[in-house]
Amino acid sequence: MGAFYVANEYWFAVFQLVLAMLGMGATLTLKDFRDLVNEPRPVTLGIFVQLVLVPLATLLFLRALGIEGGVAIGLAVLAAVPGGTVSNIFTFFARGNTALSICITGITTLACLLTTPLILALLITEYMPADFQMPRARIVTEIALTLLLPLALGMLYLYLYPATARTLSKWSIRGSLLGLLFIVVGSLAAGRINPEQFGLYNIAVVHGYALALVAVAVLAPRLLGLSRRDSTAIEIEVIVRNIGLAVMIKASMFPATTGPAAQVGDMVLFTLIIYGGFQLLVGGILVGYYRRRRATDD
Repeated sequence: MGAFYVANEYWFAVFQLVLAMLGMGATLTLKDFRDLVNEPRPVTLGIFVQLVLVPLATLLFLRALGIEGGVAIGLAVLAAVPGGTVSNIFTFFARGNTALSICITGITTLACLLTTPLILALLITEYMPADFQMPRARIVTEIALTLLLPLALGMLYLYLYPATARTLSKWSIRGSLLGLLFIVVGSLAAGRINPEQFGLYNIAVVHGYALALVAVAVLAPRLLGLSRRDSTAIEIEVIVRNIGLAVMIKASMFPATTGPAAQVGDMVLFTLIIYGGFQLLVGGILVGYYRRRRATDD
């Protein structure tokens, strides 16, 4: 199992991501984007938080703690990717503005064609091995093929076959979660996820970064004067990152080989997985909190 996963890590990541974006696309219509014209402020501020404040907070976090190597690269990758379908689901259950969450996810997903390589270059160039070349063209191509294309196909399916689009979305997202499980199990079997090698300090660093994003997510929308429902959507959108895309970028930057670069890649992967587990915990806590709060207000 371990050898098979190492040989096919990139395609596991692609499989997981394509299904996730197909599932999200099957819930989106052009109307979701047209609504931005009527009330652009919450969406504009949400995109500002995602594309400006999150990378800035990450840069300050890296500098303040002097974080380097694979952990720094992993955190930078997290800052460079948008939210995903899970953030939309959490926003729905938390009784936030689901339409706003979907719009921010969709727009930042489209924008990441340009923003992801730029943010990565800004945050991690100095931490990369001396002989490393950032595969910008490949990352842009892969974002187009594994994010934008399946997203568009999902939207097209909803337009042509609205009666079965919900079923397609449900099973695509389930398949995506299964693909993510394969990545975790395959990495464990290959010995690429080693908590002892990663170290308790680095685990604490990743959790600290997650809490820093929670602070940004909670404070920014309120300081910007957004409503509670809009703030909830942006909070969850900031905290719940697109781990599938992050894993695919990692697989593109650090293929599953051997040597120093592979060791750095393993640290990146573990950083992403640690954050991915913690974000689900934080997201679940926020859902429970806001549901109780809404029930009390009602």
